[in-house]
Amino acid sequence: MLSIIIPAYNEEEVLEEFYRRIVGVVSKIGLPYELIFVNDGSKDRTLQLLTSLSQQNEHLVIIDLSRNFGKEIAVSAGIDFCRGDAVVIIDADLQDPPELIPELIEQWRLGYDNVYARRISREGESKLKKLTAFLFYRSIRGMTHIDIPADTGDFRLLSRRAIDALKQLPERNRFMKGLYAWIGFSAIAVDYHRDSRYAGKTKWNYWKLWNFALEGITSFTEVPLKLASYVGGLMAFLSFLYGAYIIIKTFILGNDVPGYPSLIVTILFLGGIQLVFIGVLGEYLGRAFAEIKQRPLYFVNKIIKK
Repeated sequence: MLSIIIPAYNEEEVLEEFYRRIVGVVSKIGLPYELIFVNDGSKDRTLQLLTSLSQQNEHLVIIDLSRNFGKEIAVSAGIDFCRGDAVVIIDADLQDPPELIPELIEQWRLGYDNVYARRISREGESKLKKLTAFLFYRSIRGMTHIDIPADTGDFRLLSRRAIDALKQLPERNRFMKGLYAWIGFSAIAVDYHRDSRYAGKTKWNYWKLWNFALEGITSFTEVPLKLASYVGGLMAFLSFLYGAYIIIKTFILGNDVPGYPSLIVTILFLGGIQLVFIGVLGEYLGRAFAEIKQRPLYFVNKIIKK
């Protein structure tokens, strides 16, 4: 059985076209299937449109979450509810073409547990977004021992045992791209050209992308914490050398009380570094606090199925 998980948040402008294309693809594959739409607290007509489509197709299941929990949680909800031997995760905005799914299935049939779609081009995105994405994926790969593939998103196929492994991971702060890689199992890339959005506007502004990057870094590497220790040690060593220089200079030349500007600059510099790394500690502490509370990942308002 093939399960397809589609997180949806305010996607009324693209849903009908996405549904037409995805059904056209899966109906030709020859496997029994289920389409799992996870409505992540949409405020437009997304739920109404999905409900109407579910009356036409007995394979369509709607998981309506109680509020907007974010895409990572919506994907996790779909993973919890899916029943397929092979599970495809795809966004509803049609940037990831449903027509690539048969190729993902072909690689799964060859024995791969994680068949991820790798972008070789990104249409409709600004140069700044492409650059930041390029830098982020390569930076996090350099900071962690987990081999997180570059230029990949959630669009992929996972085997049943990969899905069962993901369901055992309890963390509340979920960076799914890292979790896909963390579980291991055999993986292979399928290259494709990413299209621009079919309709509507992206939900990811630069502030959300920045927070998403912080989520990935703090979830899969302790490098910022180690960097704080290294920088602190270096500054202490340099301060010791400078102190020794001042003492020697005072003994030899005397003290004419110069250096007020340099003193203020040094104090402000060291204070700034301390505040930055206190913020780094706060990021890790905040995520540890969220994990300790052990709150459920999400609540389901209702499940709709014909």
